[in-house]
Amino acid sequence: MWFIIFLFSLFSFLLFGCSSAPQPTGEIFADRNLALAQIDLANKAASRGRYDEAMDIMKEARRLAVSADDPYLRVRTSIGLGDILFSMGDHDNALEELDKASKEGDSSGQPVLASLARIYTIRAKLVMLANGVRTDIDAEELRTQLDPEMAAVKDDEINNAISCITLGLAEKQLGHWAEAENAVRQALAIHVKNFRLEDAAYDWFLIASIRSVAGNYDDALEALREAISLDRRAENGFGLASSWEAMGDVNQKAGRIQDAQDAWRRAAEIYRAIGLPGYAERIESQL
Repeated sequence: MWFIIFLFSLFSFLLFGCSSAPQPTGEIFADRNLALAQIDLANKAASRGRYDEAMDIMKEARRLAVSADDPYLRVRTSIGLGDILFSMGDHDNALEELDKASKEGDSSGQPVLASLARIYTIRAKLVMLANGVRTDIDAEELRTQLDPEMAAVKDDEINNAISCITLGLAEKQLGHWAEAENAVRQALAIHVKNFRLEDAAYDWFLIASIRSVAGNYDDALEALREAISLDRRAENGFGLASSWEAMGDVNQKAGRIQDAQDAWRRAAEIYRAIGLPGYAERIESQL
């Protein structure tokens, strides 16, 4: 985005020859702009389940950030690496990377990113708690820790949305279903406003999870249909497969075995089509 804005500004200057344009500063942004582009590419790959590819791209972004010694990019890439490592199941190294990001953010004058790193850490711990990976974590304590970090990022819409999702996970873990869905809906409103279709689809996926745990299976299925509609528009195969798989899980909980199997088969078919046969085999093994 910054690169496009720079090109547009340069084109306007050449076209109109504005004599009041600021003088060149000699500052170079080539590596920093490339690092930003790499971060976006890595996040896109990760959101579609291509974690190995995402890791390679993020490592290159990290190299560029270090070579330019840019504090903002150093922290951003540490957060990105931590997030990808967590998605790959390397929880210990993920938390270590996120801790490094928060400390560097605090020491280098990037307080918003430092808080964002701590929000990612809280989110990771909530996911581990929910999945039974860690039992030594207190959800109420994490909910309390989240408040000052949310306050620090509230002026940045996208970071605020991330904090709202984390709040939703905390409230879900505490069994506060209405509060959990309300928090995620705040993130949803931000993502819809900014035309972030994949993020909005994930919000609906999370809302479905909240409703399912609360026993509201029909409403959970409706939320998953919303997620599928958005992921179709974004051509996000990983999101589509994940939602169809979740529809199978919800239907199974509701006692609709045939509907569950139909949904699982569709999920497996999509996983294979996007080059993730291992995911498909995992589902097919339970049919």
